[in-house]
Amino acid sequence: MAPKPALADPVHWDQPGPHPVVSEALDGTHTVFRPADLGGDRHPVIVWGNGTGATPAIYAPLLRHLASYGFVVAAADTPSSGSGAEMLAGARTLVAENARPGSRYFGRIDTAHIGATGHSQGGGGAIAAGADPLITTTVPLEPGPLGSVPALHGPVFFLGGQLDVIVVPGLLVIPRYYAASHVPAVYGELAGATHFTAVGDAGGFRGAITAWFRYWLAGDTRAKGVFFGPGCTLCTDPAWSKVLRNGLALQV
Repeated sequence: MAPKPALADPVHWDQPGPHPVVSEALDGTHTVFRPADLGGDRHPVIVWGNGTGATPAIYAPLLRHLASYGFVVAAADTPSSGSGAEMLAGARTLVAENARPGSRYFGRIDTAHIGATGHSQGGGGAIAAGADPLITTTVPLEPGPLGSVPALHGPVFFLGGQLDVIVVPGLLVIPRYYAASHVPAVYGELAGATHFTAVGDAGGFRGAITAWFRYWLAGDTRAKGVFFGPGCTLCTDPAWSKVLRNGLALQV
């Protein structure tokens, strides 16, 4: 088995990870961003939902960034992912490919660790997808009002933009965080961020999204302190105008 690429310690999660990345069509309806060398390891999966009218290409720098940390990212090739169904279809395709002899993904997918994230309408789609047993954690990024928060069954990291006038945090994101009292939930509001900060490489959102998935999907304990424990670095970082952690998150 080839040695795993090393991560620096401490890790700067907003900087590129150790894996070279390629992108390719997964099927007729999804684009995959993944480590170029899948090696002998099983890779956690992230499914992505675009904002209304958008395509994966608009978010490609963020999706490539996530893949550079060892994730296989399946992005739904649709501008309407609010139902979550298109995102889940990408996860199910990868699960099937993991079991198919001859597939480049054969035995390379960690089917027990699949996360959902997306922006705007796709953020609502991530919440909708997060109700499915396949999804183990969810990161709604400036999410639209779609999906049922009480139906989530895994940890959730809600992200808002301080200057977002489309998905206003106090009206549309923070109330959904408070509705997630049954699972570990964190809310992060990025200072100065608008609704379009999430486009491209996701700016200041990028590092926190990466750290969350590295902890919950890859078991990377170096990412735990970003969100959890008395030393929570997100909580004191001036780049974030508001950070909230519910009772279950305080127990992590």
